[in-house]
Amino acid sequence: MGAQSNLAPIIIKRKKIIAGGHHGGAWKVAYADFVTAMMAFFMMMWLLNATTEQQRQGLADYFSPTIPINRISGGGDGSFGGDSIFSEETLPQNGLGASTQHATRKDKASGESGVSEEGGERNRSDGELEAVVAELTARGGESAVMENALKHVVTRITDEGLVIELFALDGVPLFVEGTDQPTPLMESLVDLVASVGQSVTNDVAIGGHVRAGPIVLAENPVWDNSFARASRTRMMLQSGGLSAARMHRVTGHADREPVHRNPMATRNDRVEIVFLR
Repeated sequence: MGAQSNLAPIIIKRKKIIAGGHHGGAWKVAYADFVTAMMAFFMMMWLLNATTEQQRQGLADYFSPTIPINRISGGGDGSFGGDSIFSEETLPQNGLGASTQHATRKDKASGESGVSEEGGERNRSDGELEAVVAELTARGGESAVMENALKHVVTRITDEGLVIELFALDGVPLFVEGTDQPTPLMESLVDLVASVGQSVTNDVAIGGHVRAGPIVLAENPVWDNSFARASRTRMMLQSGGLSAARMHRVTGHADREPVHRNPMATRNDRVEIVFLR
């Protein structure tokens, strides 16, 4: 009886657990959404800083419902109609819609809508001429030989059209000295120009230029040589596949328009092939 009174009483504590409160996980979801939004914001700012004005305009045009989404005649399908939403960059790769063999009566087939934002006709000449330059560069990269040959080529787009300048360098002429007989280098370059020129229907103008002679002759041959070389280039282009009907002008400029300050420099021996607008 006395032994039982010395035992400590047994106490049972019941703890009531309440779900939620400050130990809940709802704040974690909100924080994750905030971090995701901040990451997207900074990524957008970085992209805006890394793109050009033209690319940003292309993005804006794509999401604008008031303009056609697909303005190029590329071979792709889907919303983009090709490789990229930037039609100005993919136009040379995706095609122009018309060629010498498959010409069209309407200029709308060249790829774009044909109407500018102001309501007038859109000038697509620059895009088509830039496509010729892109194809010329791509063809030149097919082999080391053609890549070296392209060192004798300069292109520029002017108000008249696309000027493809083929020029000689010291020790590497385009024609046999004093004649219109082309070297193998000149034949390769003209074949290349004729090949890429078949992708457009522009008329062609050819101008021959020669360097000045070291002495003044009674009958200076620079006029005859410059015209003969231009005429020979015309025949080579026609043999390469360009139609004779596209030949608009053949001119000999003699030594009157040097590109080097030394009129007797080899660099002044050149032929300019112009794809007219």
